[in-house]
Amino acid sequence: MKIIIAPDAFKESLTAREAAEAMERGVRAVFPNAVIESIPMADGGEGTLETLLACSGGRAVPVKSVDPLGRPLTGRYGVLGDGGTAVVEMADVSGLLRLAEPERNPLNTTTYGTGLLIGHALDAGYRSLIVCIGGSATNDGGAGMAQALGVRFFDRDGNLIQDRMCGRLLGDVGAVDLRGLHPAVSESRIRVACDVRNPLLGDEGCARVYSAQKGATPEITERLEAYMASFIEVAEKTEGRSVRHVPGAGAAGGLGAGLLLFLSAEMRPGADLVMEACGFSERIPAADLILTGEGKIDGQTPFGKTIAGIAARARALKIPVLAFAGAVEHTGSLPDSGITACFSICDKPMTLARAMRDAKPLLEDAVERVMRVVAIRLRPGRGKKEDFPSRLR
Repeated sequence: MKIIIAPDAFKESLTAREAAEAMERGVRAVFPNAVIESIPMADGGEGTLETLLACSGGRAVPVKSVDPLGRPLTGRYGVLGDGGTAVVEMADVSGLLRLAEPERNPLNTTTYGTGLLIGHALDAGYRSLIVCIGGSATNDGGAGMAQALGVRFFDRDGNLIQDRMCGRLLGDVGAVDLRGLHPAVSESRIRVACDVRNPLLGDEGCARVYSAQKGATPEITERLEAYMASFIEVAEKTEGRSVRHVPGAGAAGGLGAGLLLFLSAEMRPGADLVMEACGFSERIPAADLILTGEGKIDGQTPFGKTIAGIAARARALKIPVLAFAGAVEHTGSLPDSGITACFSICDKPMTLARAMRDAKPLLEDAVERVMRVVAIRLRPGRGKKEDFPSRLR
């Protein structure tokens, strides 16, 4: 029997690799001789760089950058195994995990550090870039990123804004000058790995949907919305095109819009980019079963999440998919997406803190329990292991 193990990260609990290792232990407890191939997955958020480097045989390049508050740090970008594609994960330097709880306020945070990473990759000669934009601490519309790459912003009196662009400065912008933009941008193909489809503004936009989790109060959220509306009006007028309604423009506090507008990037579902880079479709045809998982499975799972991408490819090959998560909600539509069944890893009532702390043993135990159900077909009188039906049919 061949089993593919392809989980996403369990946010703030397990990396995709850690989840895959726990799931493999659960399988081995029941099927010690199974052929198992682990393919840790990602969709553009935290851990995507690690996943891409692992599956392509790439390498990380340490570089100097700054965190969301402009403090110096050492970040990194990756080079895929092809030797020609650089990967920037914005969460590495501009992510929420870079800040302590009291420091989180998207009025003050910037994507400047992400722009520095992109600039380092361009300076090194890379002209194919993937920018992964999940897990941000920011709501600056990508202005900080653009500023780090040479774009200049002026206030309404014509004065150059010399501070690093952040959420609170967006409303001051009266003019944008792109003449200093890094010259290699025009020679490059920049793809954006994104796991959400939010527009830039409105009730589904970046401020009103995501700023609270980045430390914004309701009052700050509305200020950010107003500042972003003012900023994008000026920026789109400068560029002569509109990006505010493009699905994903609101990702990472509007960094999606900034990449589209200033760097002429192309938006791609993060899960699709990762699966292409890992050769996922080429690696699964011989599988009898696919195990996947993430922190939460709900009604949004079929729409662009990693598990949905896996299930779509498995469905075309009639491969069963079993999905595991810390929380499982609203699964009525999931069978149509190709997910055979979903399982919560929580084996009894528990706090969220405990579920996150104990995610590794909980996941391992849950996979083992489900595998023992699968193994019922192998009990005496039901055939030998070599008779295990192809793809569990």
